[in-house]
This record gives sequence, structure tokens and C-alpha cells, in this order.
Amino acid sequence: MARVDPGLVETIGHWIEQADADAPPPILGIAGSQGSGKSTLAHAVAERFGCAALSLDDVYLTKAERQALARDVHPLFATRGPPGTHDLGLLNRVLDRLRSAGPGDATPLPRFDKLADDRAPEADWPVFQGRPAAIILEGWCLGAQAQTQAMLASPVNELERTRDADGRWRREINDGLAGAYADLTTRLDRLIFLRAPEFARVLDWRSEQEAGLLGVPTLSPEHRAAIADFIRFYERLTRHMMDGGIAADFTATLDPERHPVAITGRL
Repeated sequence: MARVDPGLVETIGHWIEQADADAPPPILGIAGSQGSGKSTLAHAVAERFGCAALSLDDVYLTKAERQALARDVHPLFATRGPPGTHDLGLLNRVLDRLRSAGPGDATPLPRFDKLADDRAPEADWPVFQGRPAAIILEGWCLGAQAQTQAMLASPVNELERTRDADGRWRREINDGLAGAYADLTTRLDRLIFLRAPEFARVLDWRSEQEAGLLGVPTLSPEHRAAIADFIRFYERLTRHMMDGGIAADFTATLDPERHPVAITGRL
């Protein structure tokens, strides 16, 4: 399972402590591939420094909303994860509420039930009490930049070749990156990118996470193959971000064990 790098926590903590106490809480984005340790880092920082932690994974559109997208726009939008499957309106409302929260306020934070593949009832959402020192927002595609039409022309894997042959799904995703997702990026005061050493490592990390959740040492070949199929939905943008297609202020390139081995930029 992912472990928190103490140096990253201290770097983020120093940035939080320099924030203007009279201004609204700053928003720090953490981006990175599946299994890179985004959530672990976000929650460690939130607990240590009194921050609110949010995830793009918790603001997916409801199952009914994604089914409507699949019917009206493209069948691949039934699967959660890629840009276009998040409720950014909900996320922005929560960010606004946290930034205006006072010491006595309570802010419900959305939660998504991945087993049910649907948003959890609001009564089950956790509640952040008071004013956060900062807001930590983690999500795999935060800061991803739209691709050129030339980049979109050729499929990157079998999923795109067989189920998006005309490129409509990836163009819709790209339009979202250039629109509402770019607008979200402008709300971030800083963006950290946890960069995988290579795309092949993403499957190893995600399989390791799944094995940990199931309490088994390793996954069966069939289960690992199912995860590989799911990762294909993320492959285009993951590779694009690894190749520089992300507006990050601070990039930590990770080794296979998720230890930072190179740092570029600064907070």
C-alpha cells in the first residue's frame, strides 16, 4: 500500500503555514495516476494540519446521470473516472462553502459508494467542522491540459480502437478538459503532480491497492486482467500528463515504490 513521504508532508505543511490567516483557506490540488498515493498524502496532510480533504472520486455523477450520458452522448460515459463523469457543480459548491466557513460551521463532504457505483446518501456524508487551514483536493486528472486534434486522431489502446473508433468519446473528454475542468484548475492555488515512473507501473500499483483492500497477498490473474481493462479508460490522459500535459507547480517523480526521486518546481 502507498506510504506517505515525510518530506512531501513537511513541504506541503510549510506552504499551508505561510497562508494568510485572514484570507479564505487556500486550495491545494494533488494529481497523479491510480495508485500513486494521492489519497494517502491528502489525508495525512489534512489530519496533520487541520485541513479539509476532498476527492474527485467522491463527486462522480450519480449512476442515473452517467447512464443518461451513455445514452445521449457516448456509451463509454457509463464508466466512472474520465473527465465528464464528475459533478463539478457539486464540487465547486462544496469548495465555496469550505472557503467561507467560520469556526462554528459544519460542511458536509460528498462521498461516493464504489460498491454501489452511486453517490452515497447525503445523510452518510462526513462533516468537516469549522474553518479549514487549507483545502486539499486530490484527483487523478486535476490540471490535465486539453490535447490537440492531432493527438486525438489515433487511438492509444484497444478500448479506443474498438469502442471509440470515431473518436467521439475522447473528443468529448477533451472538450471538458478545455472547459469546466480548466476552470476548476484555475481555482487551485497550487497543484502537485505525483508522476509515475512509467505507465506500466500504474497496473502494479492499482493491483497492489486492490489486494490490500481484499486482504490477500496478490490478485488472481483474472482480477488483475479486469483492472488492466479498467485502467484503459485512464490511459490516454495518464500518458499525456506523464509527458508534460499538466499545469503543475510542483512535480514529484516517483520510483516503483512511490518514493520521490526527482522534484521539479516549488510550492
